[in-house]
Amino acid sequence: MRATHLFGIVFTGVLATAALFADELGTGLRGPAPLNEEAKAPKIADVENFDIKRGRAYTSQPPTIPHAIDKYEITRNVNMCMYCHGRVRNAEFGAPMVSATHFMDREYDFLAEISPRRYFCTQCHVPQTDAIPPVGNSFLDVDQILDRERKVTAGEKKEQ
Repeated sequence: MRATHLFGIVFTGVLATAALFADELGTGLRGPAPLNEEAKAPKIADVENFDIKRGRAYTSQPPTIPHAIDKYEITRNVNMCMYCHGRVRNAEFGAPMVSATHFMDREYDFLAEISPRRYFCTQCHVPQTDAIPPVGNSFLDVDQILDRERKVTAGEKKEQ
């Protein structure tokens, strides 16, 4: 019987603590709308059109697009991205050429034209926006982790 009472007290404490922290966590991606109501759609972020490349967060991250592409046609017959980023004109426009991997087929053989698997650029690449992340992020890439470890190790050596 004592175990049951103890469990009840602990369980009540856990629930009370959870309720206190729930307010600190915020209301999630939905915002303050109750679950039985439709949440108001957030404002669509403005595209940054500065032609300034952003760094990547991790090694295999596709680069983001540093300019507006809303008027670009990317269809089965036309890919306006390749006008500037293809092998022929990239130097003329000062645009980075697409990666050599975009010219490989499934068997890793090189093709004369961009691979059909990589033809629709916006499957992986997105325009840069001024969007504020709706959720906090403490992600560190491997270089940041290694730098932090080096600083810790250097600090330990100084103390000795």
